[in-house]
Amino acid sequence: MRKKILISGGLGKFAKQLLIQGSENFEIFAPPRKEMDVKNPRQIYSKIISCNPDYFVHAAAMTRPMKNHELAPMKSMKINIEGTCNVVDACHTTGIKLIYISTDYVYPGKDGDYSEKDGVLPFTKYGWSKLGGECAVRMYDNSLILRIAMCEKPFPHPGAMIDVKKSSIFSDEAAKITLQLLGEFGIINIGGPNQSIYDFVSLHQKVSPMTRNSADSTMMPDVSMNTDKLNEISRRR
Repeated sequence: MRKKILISGGLGKFAKQLLIQGSENFEIFAPPRKEMDVKNPRQIYSKIISCNPDYFVHAAAMTRPMKNHELAPMKSMKINIEGTCNVVDACHTTGIKLIYISTDYVYPGKDGDYSEKDGVLPFTKYGWSKLGGECAVRMYDNSLILRIAMCEKPFPHPGAMIDVKKSSIFSDEAAKITLQLLGEFGIINIGGPNQSIYDFVSLHQKVSPMTRNSADSTMMPDVSMNTDKLNEISRRR
């Protein structure tokens, strides 16, 4: 019998990738926000009861554009922090394994090669909102936090930064890895090789070079992550 996965943010791009990558091996439920809004605890609990999933992948979040978190921090807090608290509470009540989709933006972004054991210090309100969600998830032992250096495919911008290093990975590959890690616990970094955003994107499509000073949101020079833990898990499989 196939394991069941319930995904929040069911109409989001990452949820759609999880559906594409996992529909053959899992029974996946990805309800739209009108059916399961993370701001509505009753809807979350009701959907868990009706679907009876083995895993809850919490992918719903207020994300881009990043400047919206600076302009509307209370909205960001209600969705990314309070909404996550609601999900944690429902999973705790029902005993469902929770997988939380987080971000590399929880790291300081100065020195790079950040491991899961390194200190966190977000440089944007988006990063703080996702870290706030992580704090809630860590209160529930039956959980996994995935810090993903997510990149949309195709890259949606005409320019990519030459002076910002990340561990970028496209959402389809990140979804595939996420499905392989459902049985893990704790915190795991997910990303690709450490390189500039421009170097990563230009391997796949034509894009113009730009600098972080011309970006419409705050960027730090090196948000790259150490993925040794992920690589070790992959070697064990």
